[in-house]
Amino acid sequence: MSARAVLTACALASVLATVTSAHADVAVWHAYRGAEERALVELAGRYEAERGVHVDLLAIPFEAYTSKLAAAVPHAHGPDVFIEAHERLGVYLASGLVAPVGDAFPDVDVTRYDATAVRAVTIDGVRFAVPLANKCLALYVNDALVPESPSSIDALAKRAPTFPPGTYALAYEAQSAYFHAPFLHAFGGAMLTDDGRFAFASAESARSLAFVRDLARSSAVPEEPSGDLVTKLFASGHAAAVISGPWLSSELGEALKYRIEPLPDAGAGGGRMRPFLTVEGAFTTPTGATRDEARAFARWLGGDASAVVRATVGQQVVANVAAWSDPRVAANAHLRAFHEAAANALPMPTSTRMRAAWEPANKAIQKVLRGDAEPADAVLEAQHRFDDATRPPPAPASPTPALLILGALLTALAFFGVKRARAPGFGAELRASVPAYKYVVHAAVAVVALVILPLTAGALTSFFAGPRDAPRYVGVENYVAILTARGGDLLGHGSFYVTLLVTVLWTVTNVTLHVALGLTLGIALSRPLLRLKTVYRVLLIIPWAVPSYVTALAWKGMFHRQFGAINAVLKALGAEPVSWFSHFSTAFAANVATNVWLGFPFMMVVTLGALTSISKEVLEAAEVDGATRFQRFRLVTLPLVMPALLPSVVLGAVWTFNMFNVVYLVSGGEPDGATDILVSEAYRWAFTRDAQYGYAAAYAVLIFGLLALGTRLTGRLTRKDAALA
Repeated sequence: MSARAVLTACALASVLATVTSAHADVAVWHAYRGAEERALVELAGRYEAERGVHVDLLAIPFEAYTSKLAAAVPHAHGPDVFIEAHERLGVYLASGLVAPVGDAFPDVDVTRYDATAVRAVTIDGVRFAVPLANKCLALYVNDALVPESPSSIDALAKRAPTFPPGTYALAYEAQSAYFHAPFLHAFGGAMLTDDGRFAFASAESARSLAFVRDLARSSAVPEEPSGDLVTKLFASGHAAAVISGPWLSSELGEALKYRIEPLPDAGAGGGRMRPFLTVEGAFTTPTGATRDEARAFARWLGGDASAVVRATVGQQVVANVAAWSDPRVAANAHLRAFHEAAANALPMPTSTRMRAAWEPANKAIQKVLRGDAEPADAVLEAQHRFDDATRPPPAPASPTPALLILGALLTALAFFGVKRARAPGFGAELRASVPAYKYVVHAAVAVVALVILPLTAGALTSFFAGPRDAPRYVGVENYVAILTARGGDLLGHGSFYVTLLVTVLWTVTNVTLHVALGLTLGIALSRPLLRLKTVYRVLLIIPWAVPSYVTALAWKGMFHRQFGAINAVLKALGAEPVSWFSHFSTAFAANVATNVWLGFPFMMVVTLGALTSISKEVLEAAEVDGATRFQRFRLVTLPLVMPALLPSVVLGAVWTFNMFNVVYLVSGGEPDGATDILVSEAYRWAFTRDAQYGYAAAYAVLIFGLLALGTRLTGRLTRKDAALA
């Protein structure tokens, strides 16, 4: 019976293994949500019913999409097909994440899709995706305010005085290079040349910046417009027109009557506005490109019938030409408008340098709109930023010195281990400690896996430079570049030392205010005669309980130049509104105010806990001795609270030193990166400046070293004070 049971179990395991190995014939990754995801799910079900091939769909968060692909595809653990925007094609090719789609897009299918979409997914005559949908910007027009189509943006802006008070002629995210691109193209400019050079630094670009600056100065467009503000202005009828993409339609209610049109001429010397075109396509990974099932599904997904479903259910502006002859698709006026806009759009460059071009262009636009620089000077500064971010990595270094140092360290460690093992009584001590090791081994493994290994990997990354797929060892060159300010002025703009000074100022200011407010409120709430103490405690802890990014975004809105609550209060008091992010002092103050709001509850809770341990008899004895209230606080309460407060101060300093959320979300480093701290600067080198991961890792190692040194010194001073006491 036992043998029969074993054989039965083996047979069941074999069947389960067979089923599991064939659980998915085609693995597809996507980042769709809402209607687009519903359409894809419906199509996957149809394909399985028609072809008998199971399609395993996996939705990946948009923010993690690229990193997930980069981690999975090289090890053949990723998808066979993934849906992605064509603009990242250059990066994916350099990383080996995509392969030509082959017969998923044969020559006979070329006329099936928009010619512009075909060009977007083609490099050097090789097609790397099946075009699925086009996305670009268009003009949303309020029917009640602008019944006829505007001939140009300039003409629309000149009609601003005829609109109701508080209504803008045009709203768009003016500080974003992506939304500025139509103006740039209207004046003959470009972001990159065909060979990847920075084309934004040109006379045409300066003219486009001067044009949008004049729009802002005439109050035709709102100040510091964000995407949320643009949506609210248009939905509430306070914007005659907005420039946005297909995603805006889902955020507008039924009550607003509007239409969508292709972007018109810029006017004032500018030609037709041409937005960037993003083509979503079905890409095949190197593994998927070898599978007939994967290529067949990619081709079917871009086919005529599938395109109709994606247009009617998913509300996509499909790249399939035949789908637009379908009455159901043609009847959708919004989709038709974006289809017409896409015909005039310019495909986003696929160059790997495109990522490095956005930040310099954004900075130039922001400085011009704030009036901090003339257009010609701003584009030249943008050129300098781009050149600095994309300069060639350091020359390869010999690993011999590092290997010699590593060998010496390992030899010393081995010598120490042998010496320790030969010490009298070591064996007995080790055997006696074995039971204790059993209790901590799981924690030690977790610490090694979750803390030590990632720190080691980051430290090793700092010795390399170049792209992720082909890094090269450069030794300590990343550290040399950081500590020498990349060959520039040591105290120049954006240098490590200036950023370090800002970080120290940021940390000291915040921790001081955290402790002062926390201590004051903690003592106030500990008073025995205070009524409703529980209510006050709950209310004062709320800022600590709310996620920091939610609080940061809320405070950023309150500091808005035109619509912020803080400026509204200033205006009510008769003061002039403040452009909070135009100057270092005000932007720094905005960051500090937000972080103090987030941080003081922690110190308050620590203070309350420490105060409960103070005996009432001690305070009563001091009062009997004639000590005043302030003397009792300074000579009795404060010394007894400090042992509990000092570790919290150290912990708060570490948190504040690395408080990325507040700096990134509130000021965004403005003005011109002046309020960036070390951790936000490291982030920019990793994700906005040509993906220089080795350089960013060197920043992280320096941050770790500074914090380790600071906490060590603080610990010694604390122990010394305790010994003296």
